[in-house]
Amino acid sequence: MAGRIEGLAIVDLARRLIGAELLVRGVGGIVIETEAYGRDDPASHSFRGPTRRNTAMFGPAGHAYVYRSYGIHLCLNVVGRPGEAVLIRALMPTRGQEAIAMRRNSPALCNGPGRLTQALGVRPEDDGAPFDGGDLSLTLADHPGPLLTGPRIGISRAQDRPWRFGLAGAPGLSRPFPA
Repeated sequence: MAGRIEGLAIVDLARRLIGAELLVRGVGGIVIETEAYGRDDPASHSFRGPTRRNTAMFGPAGHAYVYRSYGIHLCLNVVGRPGEAVLIRALMPTRGQEAIAMRRNSPALCNGPGRLTQALGVRPEDDGAPFDGGDLSLTLADHPGPLLTGPRIGISRAQDRPWRFGLAGAPGLSRPFPA
């Protein structure tokens, strides 16, 4: 998987991940929403350079960057070029729905980065792990379908960048896209 994404600009990677199948220990589905975060991006964890928290973001392409948001929820990202990653915001469940429903205990299964990681059973120790088919697997789609584009959400800096992408018509996006 890493070879197919290595060197892609972060916005291109965020688009390319729409329609991909994401599995965490055999549970997952189709990625329907992403957000891009670049190295020169003031909203990115990598903006000020490498730290203990963001080490995985500067690691190899095709690996996970997992961090805790607001001290509560884990968030799952796919590393592209050094210091760049794509946040997986929403997923349409296709495998392990029983496990997903049990973990979430809510009709809102995978719409939002915190819900998604809870539903898939993402762990802090997944930080830096490869999407190579072991615990984490990511299979890119040949033709994902029409994309929606809009500004990123839930951030306080660089909100105007149209670096959020979604699969048009997909149920379960974290928030509607602007018309």
